[in-house]
Formats: sequence, structure tokens, C-alpha cells
Amino acid sequence: MASISTLPIPARFPDPFTTDPHVPERVIGKRRSYRAVWVSDIHLGTRGCNAGLLIDFFDHVDCETLYLVGDIIDGWRLKKRHFWPPEHNDVVWRVLKRAKRGTRVVYVPGNHDEMVKPFDGFDFGGVEIRREAIHETADGRKLLVVHGDEFDAVMLAHRWLAFVGDAAYTALMKCNVVVNAIRSRLGLPYWSLSLVAKHKVKNAVQFIGRYEEVVAHAARSRGVDGVVCGHIHSAEMRAIDGVDYYNDGDWVEGCTALVEHHDGTMEILRWAEEVAARPAPAAIELPAPARAA
Repeated sequence: MASISTLPIPARFPDPFTTDPHVPERVIGKRRSYRAVWVSDIHLGTRGCNAGLLIDFFDHVDCETLYLVGDIIDGWRLKKRHFWPPEHNDVVWRVLKRAKRGTRVVYVPGNHDEMVKPFDGFDFGGVEIRREAIHETADGRKLLVVHGDEFDAVMLAHRWLAFVGDAAYTALMKCNVVVNAIRSRLGLPYWSLSLVAKHKVKNAVQFIGRYEEVVAHAARSRGVDGVVCGHIHSAEMRAIDGVDYYNDGDWVEGCTALVEHHDGTMEILRWAEEVAARPAPAAIELPAPARAA
């Protein structure tokens, strides 16, 4: 077995095996239990990554199998500028801790973390690296698990255009960070500017629909019952010509995860909405100061 130390991660990144998390792991009375969980497009190493919400998610959820469906680390951005706050290392720490506790963790790399793809078939710190995976649900369905970049015509035909698009997207995400910093100071919950913009632009909506159809067609040609992917930052679950299409979304815009319940039922969790809906902690009434005699 290879060691995780052989991964192409710069030495300046903290080692999650020898350090405690910056954000301590919270002890939740009863965590939600799922048969499987899929998360993708976390983009660790970028300012747009909502690591805080993902840490909260991991602290509230347990599962038998955890799928990391690509773009977990953003190698494109890290090549240009080093950005790795303690919270990003805390995400890695929680994933590795799950593997150590017995959760099966499968990492299917995407295009932004393509440097991991040559390690297909290896096991790093209990994390299995696979270019693709097959998941069998509790009710017997076989689901193909891929990141989805292989179905993106722009990525395949014009790689330079993908990098240009990535630059524009990064600029939009910077605006998203500023907007949510202001909202946080005002006591308002997380809100995705980029997600709203994406759903308002007709071409983007058409691209998403076409992409979903292409992925479903590819899954059917492989003889599986469904497919789970990420890549386009658009959480969805629907049937397309007899194929179950699932997209687990992302953690820079929608902050979503796909989960399988123990009976095989699938569900998309929208974590930012769940956190916003939690009741505010009760205020502690302090006794009035004693008056001077």
C-alpha cells in the first residue's frame, strides 16, 4: 500500500495526522445515520469554499460509505496562489478521521484535482482512489459514480476555454464571498449570488439540462440503473429516459450533499438552508448586579 505522504501535496500544508483540528470536532447527541453520502466540488484551496458549513455537516452526519466525487482540492487555483486556511485542513482531518473509524471512503477525482487521477487503484490513509465507482443501493440498483468532467464538451474539446471560464467563475465567487461576509455581519444566513445568477441565465439552464441528458445516456450505455456525478454545481435528482440521474451539487454555491437512507431512498440535503432554519441558541439571563448598600 502507498502512503498518503506520496500524494503531490506541498509540504507547507499541515499534516492532518499529527495535528488537532482548528475547529474542534463537535460531540452531537445523535448524528444522522445514512447508508451512503456523496459530496463533490468542495474546492479546497479557494476562497469560495464553504469549509465552515462542510465541517458542520460532517459533525452532524455518519455514514457507512462516503464518496468524494471530484474537485475536492482545487489544483488549478493552488498552482497560481497558495490559499489554505486552517478550516480547509479541518475538512481533510474529518475525512481521514472517518476512514480511521471504519467508514469506507472512496475518492473519485475530477478536473480540478486531476493530479490525483494517476493514483487510481491506490489506498491513501484509508481513502480509496478510483477513476469511477459502482455503488449498489440497498434496494439493488447499480449506480455509476463519476465526477462528470468527461462529459463536458468544453473540457474535452477546448481546454483553454475551460481555464478562461474558470477565471470568470472565480471572479463571480469572489463577489459571492464579499456578499456573504456582509450578510454574516448583518446576522443573515448564507445566500449564493452565483447560484441565482446561474439559474437566471438561459444559456446556463440549457447547458445544465443538456449535460444531464448526456450523462444519463452514458450511464444507460454502461448497463447501470443510474449515475451520481458532480462537476456542474447543480444539485438534482430525476429520472431521465429510465435512468436515475443524481447530482450531489457543490460546497461553494449550493452547499449540498446526496445521501442514501438505509432503505435505499435517495435525498439531497441542502445544508445552508438547514443551518439557517436552526433555532437561535437561547439567551442566558444573568442575575442583576447587587446594589451597593
